[in-house]
Amino acid sequence: MQLFIHNFRFNIILTTFLAWLIAQALKVLIGVVREKRFNFKWFVGTGGMPSSHAAAVSAMATSVGIDLGLSSPLFAIALLFAIVVLFDAQGVRHASGKQAEALNKILDDIYWKHHVKEDRLKELLGHTPVEVLTGTFLGIVVALFFKL
Repeated sequence: MQLFIHNFRFNIILTTFLAWLIAQALKVLIGVVREKRFNFKWFVGTGGMPSSHAAAVSAMATSVGIDLGLSSPLFAIALLFAIVVLFDAQGVRHASGKQAEALNKILDDIYWKHHVKEDRLKELLGHTPVEVLTGTFLGIVVALFFKL
């Protein structure tokens, strides 16, 4: 029984990590195609297409559902966790990025008019709904591929 529990946890963690890794690799590939250059920040940064947060939590919830069944309490917990992360990735963090963009414009005005030292805020914090949906789909596909 102990070996089964160990393998069960490892498989869910591995599937979750693989979904995240694939999403991050796709971000780099899309960035290289769009900008014709490589930037390591695309691999470790937040934001962009597809959402690696969405891919990871979707793969995790799908893996738990496959391994323990859709009626298990752990699947319910994993699903609710995934929903919170998905809404956060698209909603709260996306709004924070928009606010950072507006504040950066204000800082630009202040900097150019009053010669104040400029500290830029990170603008690419969250995801668009399409990026979240794409990441969610990717996570589910990765989990199904590795679990079935």
